[in-house]
Amino acid sequence: MYPFGKTSSANAETYTPGQPPKEDFESFAGAFLADHCIDCHGETAPEGDLSLHDLGPVDEINAGTWRSVWAQVSLQEMPPPDASELEVVDRLQFSDWIVAELSRVMQDKGGFHDHRDPNKGNFIDHDLLFAALPEEIRLVPTSSPARIWRVTPQEHITRLNDLINTEPEYDPGKPGLRTHGDVVPTNHGGELKLYFGVDRIIKWQGGTVAYATSVKSVPAILSSARKHGLENYPDFYTVNSAEATQILDVADDIIRYMAEGPLSIAQPYQITDDPASIADKMVGDLRGLPTSLVYSTKVVRPLTPVYDLMKEDGVSDERVRRAVDFLFEALTYRPPTERESNQYLQMVNESIQKLGKEDGAALGLSSIFLDRDALFRPELVEYGSPDPHGRVMLQDWELGLAVNHALRYIKPDEALRTAVLEGRMRTRDDVRREVQRMLADDTIRKPRILRFFRDYFDYDLGGYICKDNQALAATGVSARGVSHYRAMFDATASTDRLVELILQEDKDVLKQLLTTDKVVATKTDEVYFGRKRTKEEQAAAVAEAKRAEAEAKKKDNAALKSAREALAELEQWLKENPDEDTAKKQKELAAKKKAVTAAEKARAATVRQFRLENEKLGIAAADLSGPKIFARVSRRSFGTGSMKPERVLATAPEGQRLGILTHPSWLVSHSDAMDNHAILRGRWIRERLLGGGIPDVPITVDAMLPDEPHSTLRQRMRVTRETYCWTCHEKMDPLGLPFEMYNHAGVYRTLELDKPVDTTGEIIDSGDPALDGKVADAIEMIRKLAESERTEQVFVRHAFRFWMGRNETLHDAPVLQDAHRAYKESGGSMNALITSLLTSDAFLYRTRSEPGMLAESR
Repeated sequence: MYPFGKTSSANAETYTPGQPPKEDFESFAGAFLADHCIDCHGETAPEGDLSLHDLGPVDEINAGTWRSVWAQVSLQEMPPPDASELEVVDRLQFSDWIVAELSRVMQDKGGFHDHRDPNKGNFIDHDLLFAALPEEIRLVPTSSPARIWRVTPQEHITRLNDLINTEPEYDPGKPGLRTHGDVVPTNHGGELKLYFGVDRIIKWQGGTVAYATSVKSVPAILSSARKHGLENYPDFYTVNSAEATQILDVADDIIRYMAEGPLSIAQPYQITDDPASIADKMVGDLRGLPTSLVYSTKVVRPLTPVYDLMKEDGVSDERVRRAVDFLFEALTYRPPTERESNQYLQMVNESIQKLGKEDGAALGLSSIFLDRDALFRPELVEYGSPDPHGRVMLQDWELGLAVNHALRYIKPDEALRTAVLEGRMRTRDDVRREVQRMLADDTIRKPRILRFFRDYFDYDLGGYICKDNQALAATGVSARGVSHYRAMFDATASTDRLVELILQEDKDVLKQLLTTDKVVATKTDEVYFGRKRTKEEQAAAVAEAKRAEAEAKKKDNAALKSAREALAELEQWLKENPDEDTAKKQKELAAKKKAVTAAEKARAATVRQFRLENEKLGIAAADLSGPKIFARVSRRSFGTGSMKPERVLATAPEGQRLGILTHPSWLVSHSDAMDNHAILRGRWIRERLLGGGIPDVPITVDAMLPDEPHSTLRQRMRVTRETYCWTCHEKMDPLGLPFEMYNHAGVYRTLELDKPVDTTGEIIDSGDPALDGKVADAIEMIRKLAESERTEQVFVRHAFRFWMGRNETLHDAPVLQDAHRAYKESGGSMNALITSLLTSDAFLYRTRSEPGMLAESR
């Protein structure tokens, strides 16, 4: 073995990241372990119970150990800085060798993908991306690998929705309402669904339950991680056979609805503008039955060549081809080639010959829904000549659809489509022209931008955190039924709208999101943005509520007594004077009976009102008032349970809230069933704002806090301070504990278990010495982070991953630096950042093969 540090540095004079050394195990990796690792991880008493003294070449058996070694070396945890001198190039070469070996060994066992995981993107040293590199490192012009992206669930269901529902065009007077081109939002139960004919339903029998169960709907078919973060669709997502089968079933429903409208899901008598005319057919318990619905006769769905094909008698190649070409472009976003058009024409005609026109056309056309380009977006650069670095620039439809996909969920608008067809989507300037045009046009909806912020902040998970009812009630918010979950889905829509408002100003976007005092709020948010009362305050509130309730009941009882007495008096008079029972007296009698009924209802309403208000007495509600505003929610889907778009743009309570990270939508999204999750919150800060990385929890670690109801979360987290755990938890816990100023429903509090809540924390080893130090609470920490250039750079790294669909490499350093410069020089403009990324080499160029020196991962 040779002295690794000395010899490798000499060899590294021409080192290109991603090019693993060609030496054998003994002379390279074995030497590295001997020189830098065995002292701490030898045969006797190894640190962390990890012994590397007999670790041999990478194989299927020891692959797990090598994965851990790769993570520790990449994160500069091993060898530690004070243990040995290790040159930057030596560390990078060793990391590249491990990735290459793991990729080779695991090729037939599902592969090695850790280096492609967006959650591990920070394993690349931040300073190497944004500061000067060692002289011996040689970068090459960057590109991304040739690949195909599976479409996201949101994209897919929006495509399908466009076939059967007509969405309103953009109204500048109501920019918050749902518009054609916006993503299909979740319903109030958090489900992403496509609904048939809801814009024509004018009556339903059997209440909300009937509506919810009888409306024909389709859930999102393509799979997606619920706790998402950034998701790598080119590498980690595909379409399995079960999903393909579902897509075919849905395709048949959609084609028949395109042709027949509600007649494909309802009886003819159910389509009328006079629901009263079929009252005799809507009797009995119709809950859950399609016959509980009445549709208007108005046609609002798009009428397409599929409708023409099915409506007109007979079959002709011309009509079939028009239907094929229309449906192909509607699903793939590009016109079919002549070969593709002919293939599908033949397929549909053969189906019609075998099954008849209606069933045959539906089956044949359904096959287009499974076309590769209907479910994936290719970037294969099969045409064009490579440059000296082996890169081929995207062009024409591949480039046009890449740009479209970067911003939109529906097919390209006419300007972009024309540019592609006329050969004006082949250069960097072409891309800049179209990107800037679309970003400047509010009528062109750009839900992909909002999706980035959802994935980056992860504020849309609160409605999916299943809360223990008793623990939830203890927070002070309502634990009745699904009220909390409804509030969280409402909160997600509210935060979406706040993000859009900040994007509209497009100045200091990240800083504004982190420090804004603005709140888009519903009436319910006055509780969630409120303050948890102390026991004394709650006792006083209860006493006052009882006094007010008693007074209100006294008035209601008096009113009811008076009404009853008046009614009894009149009834007695009529009994004693039957000859005076005139029409006038009967009218008076009816009025007095109504007065009694009204008084009874008023008393019952008072009881309900105080019962609901008593549930909120543990919280001093926030005063959230301001101008009216709308949030983008789903169209009517669950009757009276539908989400409401009405909101106000309010100011958060001063000194209690600062930016999205202190909003209930984010706080609840980073909690668990019983309590806050300081570790999860701290990890989010470490990774998303500081650019640090955290290794996976070893399988030998029981990552559970003790169950101690009378101990605070901080006290229960003492177990993370054990030597084996603290190395990682030191980087997370002090960042998450400042958020203890809020309970796990996101309510502000000053006490925890009747003692002053401890909100202190610390920023440790951030990479920016100016950031490091103790903080009094979450607000102080957020202010520091919002002013940091490092935080901006980390934000740019995440934007790169989202829009490039892969992790950054050292070769992307110039792209990242240019993007950060564009953001900074434009005053924090998201549009400038996006334009820089979408006109970069990483976005424009692809490599058809992946030579070792350009391996995407390293």
